[in-house]
Amino acid sequence: MRTKAVRLHGQNDLRLEEFELPKPGNEEILARVVSDSICMSTYKATTQGGQHKRVPETIAEKPVIIGHEFCGEILEVGDRWRHKFGPGQRFSIQPAVNYKPMLDGMGAAGYSYQHLGGNATHVLIPSEFIELGCLLVYEGEAFYLGSLAEPMSCIVGTFHAHYHTEKYKYEHHMGIVNGGKMAILAGAGPMGLGAIDYALHNEHKRPSLLTVTDIDEARLERAASILTKEEAKRHGVELHYVNTAEVAGPVEQLRALTGGDGYDDVLVFAPVPALFEQGDRILGFDGCLNFFAGPTDPKLTAKINLYEMHYSQHHVVGTSGGNSDDMVESLELMSTGKINPSAMITHVGGLNAVIDTTMTLPRIPGGKKLIYTNTALELTAIDDFKERGKFDPLFAALAEIVERHNGLWSPEAERYLLDRAPPV
Repeated sequence: MRTKAVRLHGQNDLRLEEFELPKPGNEEILARVVSDSICMSTYKATTQGGQHKRVPETIAEKPVIIGHEFCGEILEVGDRWRHKFGPGQRFSIQPAVNYKPMLDGMGAAGYSYQHLGGNATHVLIPSEFIELGCLLVYEGEAFYLGSLAEPMSCIVGTFHAHYHTEKYKYEHHMGIVNGGKMAILAGAGPMGLGAIDYALHNEHKRPSLLTVTDIDEARLERAASILTKEEAKRHGVELHYVNTAEVAGPVEQLRALTGGDGYDDVLVFAPVPALFEQGDRILGFDGCLNFFAGPTDPKLTAKINLYEMHYSQHHVVGTSGGNSDDMVESLELMSTGKINPSAMITHVGGLNAVIDTTMTLPRIPGGKKLIYTNTALELTAIDDFKERGKFDPLFAALAEIVERHNGLWSPEAERYLLDRAPPV
């Protein structure tokens, strides 16, 4: 089987190549990738090359396929797994397989494998992903939602990783405080939108107060138009959007929304020391501060109030990625329509757009960049569909579909694109 894929050969060395996949063995599965959403973590792996913890040092001789937020369709199944999987099934993958022989457990799809990654037309799934429960059946109607299951699983894992305690009891109660007060700092970006969606719509634990901050008014306005205060109220949540660049004394303003008590759970969604310190200052008693954002600087530090850590029982956690259970929860919530992370997506493109998009990702505004890997499309912002549609009928039709869905990408838009987009 021939495949086309974007592979990493070294630091900042990405190449779109066509090559032959090995014939699948009895323990492997051949699959077609349909969609992949590009993650900032892939940009970091690209810039670091073999120095990245998940990227082998041998990539110059054995390049790896990039992309780890992907969804597709199974084509062939080795004898060993035919009782569990079959051709035609849709799948999503938990990329962090935790397979000891691959980089001492740090190996992952989209970072470490020559024949498995999201930015490819076809891939070969090795047995460890099946043995360790990382190949997941997906029954949703849209492939792109299967791609978004991975970033959503990171959010789900973050909520589960929070913990709280009781005075003089040495027990950790896992998860956010149900009915508590939560703040998401730098929360109007794509991952922040997913976190707001999950906070409002998961049925396990919800805050009663949710404050979302950002310094970009346009992003805040977009978030407020999609995940509205009225929608939050229907689920028993008081929702506030705050532009901290435009208020005097943001810490005092944020604490005032809690009645002065501070927040039970604070999530920091940008790797900015001042933002982390702001999160520390708005914590209440037994508050949990989660540093969600992944930094590139290994020496990044910030101050923390040790007095409050001691006397107010503040604590800090950091999460990176989700596990298979988090992926399953994400897929179930999307398949049943309880959450809709479509708001994360702001751009759509084809496999030919992957290299430029990945290399310039920090400079491209907006949220998730969604790639349909068997198509050839210039990366295009959803907001630009209408303008591009003046000379391209495909985008004219997509603009009309998007408009019917409150400006969001949708299963209808995906079906239309896959039926008509030029092949890569």
